[in-house]
Amino acid sequence: MTNDPSRDTVSPDTVSTDTVSTDTVSTDTVSTDIVYGLDASPSFQEDARCFAAKRSGLYRSEDGGTSWEDAYESLDLGQPLATAAVSISPAFGRDQTVFAGVHGAVLRSTDGTQTWAAARLPSPPPFVISVVPSPDFERDGVVLAATMEDGVFRSADRGSHWSAWNFGLLDLNVLCLVASPDYARDETLFAGTESGIFKSTNGGRAWREANLPPEWGPVLTLAVSAKSDDTRTVYAGTESFGLIRSLDSGATWEQIQDPRVPETVNGVLLSDRSERRPVVLVMGPESVIFSGDRGHTWCPVDLKLKEGIHLTTVAAPDGLQDGALLLLGTDAGTVLRPRIGVTPGA
Repeated sequence: MTNDPSRDTVSPDTVSTDTVSTDTVSTDTVSTDIVYGLDASPSFQEDARCFAAKRSGLYRSEDGGTSWEDAYESLDLGQPLATAAVSISPAFGRDQTVFAGVHGAVLRSTDGTQTWAAARLPSPPPFVISVVPSPDFERDGVVLAATMEDGVFRSADRGSHWSAWNFGLLDLNVLCLVASPDYARDETLFAGTESGIFKSTNGGRAWREANLPPEWGPVLTLAVSAKSDDTRTVYAGTESFGLIRSLDSGATWEQIQDPRVPETVNGVLLSDRSERRPVVLVMGPESVIFSGDRGHTWCPVDLKLKEGIHLTTVAAPDGLQDGALLLLGTDAGTVLRPRIGVTPGA
């Protein structure tokens, strides 16, 4: 695959078993269904709608994650369609747009998952592991997709057509992708890969590698704060070196040295600018911690995980203030619903 952003684009098709690759879940692996991704409506406090991407497909909930139903029901696929990513339009209340990342394609629904269309990516089909709509998606129609084999793809027409957007992205094994909250003005993106972190300041047209020690990769998750005084804070979770942080928009990085921070960090969330205090939430396979003082001190979230169950993904549909609901995916296919600072079920 080339790194030329002008490569041929991919046209959308109606979803069928011929359109996208499906992975059959055998009877001996159904019990280990994995939750790969979670997202929730921007109006979650009013509509309680959220979505879970799992090895067995995509699921939606209209009661805040208490119960779930098949979001692919209208497709009548006949076998499970492994879904590694789900993302909701920032204007979901108006456009009802949901994106799902699968093997070889990005699926799009514009009616809240009642019907679907697919845009296939070039063969050999890559696995789409993250879909990131622009924070200004309602106006600019930009959405990006990260793949495990072929780097980053970009669509400027709300997910109908896609082009590779990889100039300077020297590692095409992308594990996570995040857009700046100020993307409409600064077009800044960060990509975490097997080898480290790459940054783009022109919407993904060109990338530059961050100066990280090589042993700090792979980078599993990223979170970016809103801009303040011409700089922003970026947090990254790594596979073996815990949590790292940049206080200067990715120019330099430091490792957070705290015994509470897990060795493997596979989830990081930041409070948005509308919340009362800045909160950093960090998830490892067996714990969730949060800090209200930019990482100087940390408090645990009481999870009461069952033995052998590990956390895989996290969403915070209520924000990150005291008592806020969390959605935690597991490698058992379940979604836990603890609250920050509150014992689950209290």
